[in-house]
Amino acid sequence: MTNLSTSLGDLSLEGLFPQTLTDVSCPEIQKNREVWVATEMCAQYLESTIDAIIVRGDDNKLAGIVGGYDLLDAIRKNPTRDFQYTCAIEEIMFKDFLQVEKKTKFKDLMEKWKNTRRAFAVISNNSGGYSPISARKMLEIGIRYKTDMTVSSISKKKIITFQGDEPLSKILDLMFENKTRKLLLVNSNQFISDRTILEGISRMLKFQQNIDNFLDVPINQFTFDHIKVITEDLKFDKLCSVMNKMEHPYVIYKDIVVSPWDVCLSLMNENMTEISEKYQMKRKCPHCGKNVD
Repeated sequence: MTNLSTSLGDLSLEGLFPQTLTDVSCPEIQKNREVWVATEMCAQYLESTIDAIIVRGDDNKLAGIVGGYDLLDAIRKNPTRDFQYTCAIEEIMFKDFLQVEKKTKFKDLMEKWKNTRRAFAVISNNSGGYSPISARKMLEIGIRYKTDMTVSSISKKKIITFQGDEPLSKILDLMFENKTRKLLLVNSNQFISDRTILEGISRMLKFQQNIDNFLDVPINQFTFDHIKVITEDLKFDKLCSVMNKMEHPYVIYKDIVVSPWDVCLSLMNENMTEISEKYQMKRKCPHCGKNVD
């Protein structure tokens, strides 16, 4: 059990995730594979516990990672079908990725994520591969810690919307200009994300041979996801529990949207106290057996 007198920021990743730190392995790809392969793989994995793919290079060494940012940036610069089939992943992969250790402190990880706004890191595991440390994984911490904060007290941010008939070029411009992975469809509970865009690109590569310039494709030809609408001002730990059960966590309460990244920022800014078993269970009076508040 984590020492309750230790602040959250000073705890190590090993202390925060004693059982689950390396329970998931990152999917891997060789650096000489074509971009379309990474597009298809990221369409499956993004926004889950795995938010990027490990890229192996010469002698099977870790060479970089590739995620939604890298693939969408490549599409902005090279929107043709041929590029997906002729360009190697090593030409677009992110080389300056973050690698952490079991002893890395939570506050140090959060500070690096805040500075780079790239909430992903890798850590070596016992199988000789690497495990992901993502913003999604931090929901596990939010579930285990309590604070007076509720959904309504989470910092509001400008909600970036789209109309639904723009070309993909406009959607990507909005994402990159506003440094966001998700856009809400105006006056609805639907949204588009890097993952759903890559799903659409992958589908078009397979079944729509007449499309060559993806930037010209109207966004309404892509599949939209539904954001979960919350009607109650949930406590922070309950919010994290709800989000952790979602395949692709993203919720809205009134005019506040919350993603795993917003949870990370809240964890970094709030004083948290761990909810151990004895705090989660109702305490009983040793004399009368009644619950004690």
